[in-house]
Amino acid sequence: MRSLGGSGVRVSSLCLGTMMFGSMGNADRDECVRMVHRSLDAGVNFIDTADAYSRGESEVIIGEALKGRRDDVVLATKAFNPMSRDPNHRGSSRRWIVQACEDSLRRLETDCIDLYQLHRPDENTDIDETLGALSDLVRQGKVRMVGSSTFPAEAIAEAQWCSERRGHVRLRCEQPPYSIFVRGIERDVLPTCRRYGMGAIVWSPLNGGWLTGKYRREAGGVPDESRFARLQRGAWRFDSPGAERKLDLIPQLERVAADAGTDLIGLSLGFTLSHPDVTSTIIGPRTMEQLESQLPAAELQLGDAVLDCVDELVPPGETISRTDVAYEPRALRHVAKRRIART
Repeated sequence: MRSLGGSGVRVSSLCLGTMMFGSMGNADRDECVRMVHRSLDAGVNFIDTADAYSRGESEVIIGEALKGRRDDVVLATKAFNPMSRDPNHRGSSRRWIVQACEDSLRRLETDCIDLYQLHRPDENTDIDETLGALSDLVRQGKVRMVGSSTFPAEAIAEAQWCSERRGHVRLRCEQPPYSIFVRGIERDVLPTCRRYGMGAIVWSPLNGGWLTGKYRREAGGVPDESRFARLQRGAWRFDSPGAERKLDLIPQLERVAADAGTDLIGLSLGFTLSHPDVTSTIIGPRTMEQLESQLPAAELQLGDAVLDCVDELVPPGETISRTDVAYEPRALRHVAKRRIART
């Protein structure tokens, strides 16, 4: 168990992420419920979901799975992503946050969410407006703590300043992407979390399946059910520079893992848990088999020599592929947003 920032709450080093529960991953609800129970029995007390996962279905499954065991779990969910075509059913406005929270409480069949997170920064909404709404939810007893997900360091700092100056509740944790292949947060996000006493709950420690070893150059292609099979375009092409480098690194990392007495999955999860600023690593299994392959990482401790070998292959602070940058300002994503109209 580790402390979640300065909140006083203790959470397991592995957090069960449930993005794959429901129609967008595993449609077998009974198996998803069994995966929750297996995780709890293995010592996991931290579960993370979001309203957007299978349009609320993941939350419904979690609500069913936690009947009779809710008090044993630190339950986290998120809001921001679109839940319908209505332009107001998304974002971080007061109007939507209040409604989204009520909807999540109903689906989760609980009267309080332990950790309510902003799924992404909202460039259209004043952070003062957002934190004011979250503070009201905390005071009403519907939410116990609030956090952010995939916020850049400057947005985290702005939120902390706003809370201090306006008397709002503080963000208690950040949920950024982190893996051997995606180390950008070591430059700014993790030091910022440390500065403000925030926990860090990292997601995609296996880099979308890359660090399971299922993608290999000698295989002559990609598995039909994989993400690359669905997104063979642009930087998602299997022959993109980022993918080429990952293909070169996988065998080398497997040798490092073997020397450390583990496999690539163990090395990858253990790597994220070895960072002193990481509170918990989110595992996101789709099947019971995947869950069983990841649970042993909670007991794994990697020595300095092993971590030094990883650093030699992927230097600290480096993110290998552009596709792994989880958040970019709109001006970088849309040409029209960075053009100034001439008069």
